Amino acid sequence: MVTDSPRPQFVLASASKARRLLLQAAGIHPFVCVSDFDESQVPISAPGEYVTTLAMGKAARVAPRFAHALVLGCDSVLVLAGQIHGKPATPAEAIARWQAMRGQTGDLYTGHVLISPQSVTLSRCAVTRVHFADVDDATIEAYVDSGEPLACAGAFAIDGKGGVLVEKIEGCHTNVIGLSLPVLRSMLEQLGYRISDFW
Repeated sequence: MVTDSPRPQFVLASASKARRLLLQAAGIHPFVCVSDFDESQVPISAPGEYVTTLAMGKAARVAPRFAHALVLGCDSVLVLAGQIHGKPATPAEAIARWQAMRGQTGDLYTGHVLISPQSVTLSRCAVTRVHFADVDDATIEAYVDSGEPLACAGAFAIDGKGGVLVEKIEGCHTNVIGLSLPVLRSMLEQLGYRISDFW
């Protein structure tokens, strides 16, 4: 059921520029509040549980600061050959990651947590399969030198230079960028909002 109550403020509990731009392109202009949630306190387990736990930590840390807002927390990881990968810590790690990824297929997991003004909390995980191109070492080194992989879960950005290094995806495109817009639309509807309420 769609609510007739006034549109709440929409808060993004993430420093991700890509997530902010996705929301803006979809007509949602969020207030950004970085959570500073300590991700190291979450032990790595199953990837879906891991990303939703991180997303929950971010959203729950920010929500008490905004009494009448919808708060969205997200987090993403890439799973390749059963291993969970977040952002590479160094250029050398990014190069090694890409040498392992090239010509392979990985799964990009994104956890989404949405907390309503009434403190109702929804949690979802979306998974998109990514097929990486079999690129040579020189291309990998040039890509890492661009700096882009160091800021991205999985060491690539499909909406940037990394897009040319991906052969195809299976599943939600925006999920690979940082949040699944179809998942967000569904979560908003579950809370009684239309996405068009935020246009």
